[in-house]
Amino acid sequence: MMSVPPRHLALLLGITVLWGLNLVVSRAGLAQIPPVLYTLLRMLLVAAVLVPWLKPARGQMNALIVAALLSGGLNFALLFIGLSLATNVSSVAIASQLGVPMTTLLSVALLGEQVRWRRWTGIALSFAGVLVLGLDPQVFARGTSLTLVVLSAFVGALGVIAIKKLNGVQPLQLQAWMAWTSAPVLLVLTVLFEHTRWGSVASIGALGWAAVGYSAIGATLIAHTAFFWLVQRHPVTSIAPLTVLSPLFSVVLGVTLLHDQLTPRIALGGLITLSGVVIVSLRERRMVDIGS
Repeated sequence: MMSVPPRHLALLLGITVLWGLNLVVSRAGLAQIPPVLYTLLRMLLVAAVLVPWLKPARGQMNALIVAALLSGGLNFALLFIGLSLATNVSSVAIASQLGVPMTTLLSVALLGEQVRWRRWTGIALSFAGVLVLGLDPQVFARGTSLTLVVLSAFVGALGVIAIKKLNGVQPLQLQAWMAWTSAPVLLVLTVLFEHTRWGSVASIGALGWAAVGYSAIGATLIAHTAFFWLVQRHPVTSIAPLTVLSPLFSVVLGVTLLHDQLTPRIALGGLITLSGVVIVSLRERRMVDIGS
């Protein structure tokens, strides 16, 4: 693994803190805002900022729209619905990391990539850890939440596979299309299933808007853009394993700020899952990270 300069490691640490805090902040925002509406507002804010990057990808628009929908609105809507139903942030932060091994499995099935025994070990550990996590009584009692988070990870992994097939699409261009493509779909979903009307938006308080703003600006525009900047300058195998700090920050912040209960089973499941994720990341030569 090539060495990363200390200033770049410090930047990566800051990125993982921003991502880790995002789940905690979003949990607070979801106390005021229904999850699909929350995702819609986040996407609308990102869309407004990234108008200059909304440029077509010639000959790739169909693939770009599919990648944008999977990686953007659908992925985050499922995650936030699961987060709104969860009893704690820790289980969501850990289970969402299944996106890494799922991406590897889909790469094998859809792209014909080869996986050796080390990555198979990492994949097995990742899923075993989530199984241990799911057997914790407080997580098991909210099985729907865990299922939705795992489904979000799967949809996000499909999005990564779709992104891998794109050529010459810049990170901010991709994020712009994620926002603009997702917004109409999310609008229909929140109106139909959450019965959102103008009054629902007008009643959102300062905390809710602050959470949306942080999620859009801090976690998406700042953290993701900085991460892509690092990936362009260093091997992904030098960068990706350190992103495992993000769920660790979520767990710590969830316990300290939201008073989540970190049980021994959740801690053990998290340790097993994140160990597997690190193994998979170290062995993954090409990986696109789009997550929090």
